[in-house]
Order: sequence, then C-alpha cells, then structure tokens
Amino acid sequence: MIESLLVANRGEIARRIIRTAKRLGIRVIAVHSEADADLPFVAEADEAVLIGPPNPALSYRNTEAILAAAKSTGAQAIHPGYGFLSENAEFARTVEASGLIWVGPDADAITAMGDKINARNLMAAAGVPVAPGTTDPAADLDAAVTAAAEIGYPVMVKAAAGGGGMGMGVAADEATLRTEYDKVRAFAERMFGDGSVLIERYFPRVRHVEVQILGLADGRVVALGERECSVQRRNQKLVEESPSPAVSPELRSRLLAAAVRAGEAVGYRNAGTVECLLDPATGEFFFLEMNTRLQVEHPVTEYVYGIDLVEEQLRVASGLAPTFDPDALTPSGHAIEMRINAEDPKRFLPGPGVIRTWVEPTGEGVRVDSGYTEGNTVTPFYDSLLAKLIVSGATRDEALDRATAAVAAFQIEGPKNNVPFFAELLTNDEFLSGAYDTSIVSRMR
Repeated sequence: MIESLLVANRGEIARRIIRTAKRLGIRVIAVHSEADADLPFVAEADEAVLIGPPNPALSYRNTEAILAAAKSTGAQAIHPGYGFLSENAEFARTVEASGLIWVGPDADAITAMGDKINARNLMAAAGVPVAPGTTDPAADLDAAVTAAAEIGYPVMVKAAAGGGGMGMGVAADEATLRTEYDKVRAFAERMFGDGSVLIERYFPRVRHVEVQILGLADGRVVALGERECSVQRRNQKLVEESPSPAVSPELRSRLLAAAVRAGEAVGYRNAGTVECLLDPATGEFFFLEMNTRLQVEHPVTEYVYGIDLVEEQLRVASGLAPTFDPDALTPSGHAIEMRINAEDPKRFLPGPGVIRTWVEPTGEGVRVDSGYTEGNTVTPFYDSLLAKLIVSGATRDEALDRATAAVAAFQIEGPKNNVPFFAELLTNDEFLSGAYDTSIVSRMR
C-alpha cells in the first residue's frame, strides 16, 4: 500500500480522502491556498503546505507548486480528487514522470475521454449506444446548421472539451442555434482553451443515469451499479440516488454491461463514471460522457455496495486486489445524496459569507461529508459546495424519511444555502414517486 499521499484538492473531498488514507495508516499531506488556511482539511492532514494565493490558477491548478510540495514532503503519491487537475492528462503524465504514483486512470484514458467527440466515436465503435450527433467538430456555424438539420431539432450545442454541466446550450430552431453556437464556442475557448463544438440530439424529457466503474489492478473492469442524477439546475446535479427508481433489472443489466465495455475500450484503470441519458418511455439509453475521476456523488454507491471507493482507488494505484470479490457484487438498500451549496435556494446564485452556525444532522443512516464548520468563511473563489448530506435505508421510502428528518436538522446560518430547496423537494410528489426527469427543478421554479 502507498505510504504517503498528497491530496491535490480542497474542501469536503480533501477531508474525505484524508479520512480514508489515515484509517489505512497512510501519511497525508494537504496543499492549500491562502484563502483556505483555516479550513478543516488543512488541520486534519499530517502535514500541510501553502501553495499560493486564492486564485485557483495560482494554487490548486499550479502544477509546479503541487509537485514542489510533493517533493519537499516526501509524498509517494498524489490523489487529485475531483475538479481542478483531476482530469488533466498532462498533469497525470507529469506526476508519473516525476516518479510519483497517480491515483487515477492513466493519461491516455483521460485524453481519450476528455474530448467529447472522440469519446462518442470510441464508444460507438465499442458497441455503446450514442445519441444522434456529429462525429467531428462543427467547424463553423454553417456546418453546425447543416448538422442540426440532419439530426433534427431540438439539438444540444456542446463544448467538445467541456464537462461538469458546463459549456452547453439548447437550440429549438436555427435562429437559436446561431446564437448558442457562438456563445458555447466563446465559452469553450475561454474556459477550456478549445473552442471545438459538437451538435447532438436534445431530449427534453430524459433522465440522467450514470454507472460507477472501477478498473482493477489486474486489468478487469467492474461496474458498481447505477446512480440517478436527474435533479439538476443549469445542467449541474443537486441530488443523486442509487439505485435509480427508473431502472429495471433488465435495463440495469444492459446499462452495466455497456459501462464495462466503455471502460474496456480505453483500458480503464481506477475509478470512473459512465454517464448516460435514459428515455424512460422506451428504455433506450445513450452515452453522454465518461468522467475519468472520482465523482462528487460516490458516497451513494459506497452505501449500496458496502465499500470505500477511495480505499479501492488507493489499492488499485498500489497494484493491490480489491477488498471485495468482483464476481460476487451484491447491492443492498437505497441511498440519496443532497449537495448543500452556498447559494440562494430559489435562483441558485452563489452566496458566500462567514458561517455563524453550523449544526450537522446525525442518526442512523445519516452521513455528512463537509468542507466547512462553524466560524469558517465561504469565499467566492471556489465551487459553492459546502457539504454533502447522504442518507441511506433498507428501502427508498426509509431513505426519504431519513432525508426529511436530516434536512430539517441541518442548521446553517451566515452564507446563503440551499437547504430549504431540499425541504421543498422532499415534499414534491413527482420526486417522491420516483417518476421525475431532468426538468423537475425548472417545474418547481
């Protein structure tokens, strides 16, 4: 097993990784910006290194500073968490070229899945269903218009290098397409350094379902069930649950088999997620993208399968066998995760500030992965995620009951937060029935 680990991230995911690493007897090094010096993850690490000012480009995305911290502390491995450098193939290569262990998939897999058009084409060749769309970037607006006419409106205009719900627009007609194409292209160039755009068929009423995969040290790829991710605002997830209320045993078998094929197609190693769009009326599903990292919502899979995904990541990176039998994976129960964000619960606009009160819920089947505590300041420099509230139960109904009680008990005063939104969602008949789709939040607002 790895003996020392540098966590190249912040907040709740840094704390999450630190918790498992310390349980395994691994010495943990945290890196942090000036803005995060007082956050819990810094104090909980065995050693902490200041790597720069609040600007992420000068700290959490500063590869030279992170590698220098690894060298000065004698770190043996780097875990990137999610976001920041987690899906940066160049950084992964540099880490390994420096003689360090990269806790994630190899750089070639990150590269292959990082370009959405290349990923679509690879998946189609591997027999994974893909939605109708372009097989090459739409070189200009005229090409986009031609492609959309062939695919049929409405269409999704998507940044080929995008991810995390960013760099997407919907066009119901040619006039809207002309506006969205320019907007998405400009955003992609600014955010990702790549203005390539693809055009796909847009499905107004679909569900967003993803499969957790794990590429083992021996080369096998296994699927650890699916997660429902359809409660979203601005194409970004707010709630995830496992198993999906929309997936039958027969559909689950097809979904998981397709996800394994996707992983095998790129020789996948370590944790990853195959995201799909599901038409609940027909049972058809289409490949959306592969996230080559640990997902924010991984705890719901941990509950249902009774494993620690961070531990499995570290075991794979160490060349060790998993803690479970890959041939006897048996899910049990139901889990739901709610993303507690520092944002207005109505319009979902960011709301930083000093946390005056922070009281986490407790009880059977309740887990809180938090990045903050009372007295901390939520700054405007980073993602608005404060914590993840995860509940589990023997059944979905039991998990929903525990979620309702936990949300009522979660007290946060200071920054704006979306806890009231979850209280509202947990009384929504559409959500409670399980028959919801990606437009549920828009109907609530």
